[in-house]
Amino acid sequence: MADVAFTDEAGMYYVVDVKTHRTDTKFNMPNLTSVERLTRFYESDTNCFVVLLVSYTIQNTRALISEVRFVPIEFLGWDCLTIGALGWGQIQIANSNFITLKPQYSRKIWMLELCDVLLQFYPREIAKIGKRISHFEQVKEAWVQKADAWAALPIEPPKKIEG
Repeated sequence: MADVAFTDEAGMYYVVDVKTHRTDTKFNMPNLTSVERLTRFYESDTNCFVVLLVSYTIQNTRALISEVRFVPIEFLGWDCLTIGALGWGQIQIANSNFITLKPQYSRKIWMLELCDVLLQFYPREIAKIGKRISHFEQVKEAWVQKADAWAALPIEPPKKIEG
């Protein structure tokens, strides 16, 4: 979940996920964290999931840093985030070239928005899975009807190797 973690003087526990973004590329869609893991982590109000976003370009053999952002995940707008279909779902930056920030945004409101996003995401995933099940029921039926390709070949079975 984190590349770095620390507790500050006030007792807040921070986990930091470092994400680099080479700005001269067309498209980047990094995973941030599992929705299930984040919801468990945020059960404690003293926990904070922070993203350290480092933007850079390469010039000859040097990395030139153009921007560094250190923000709690809930300061990232849902217009620049998406959910990827891995496990319970992965919060992802939709495109690192377009990041929107909402400084001092409410964690409660952001988490409620996360729930709304997931309550739209999961039914779409169920529909996709239904189509996949139907597809493989048809594939299975076709294979049940087929003769075994190996049975039709005039080859002898392997001989037993004594050892």
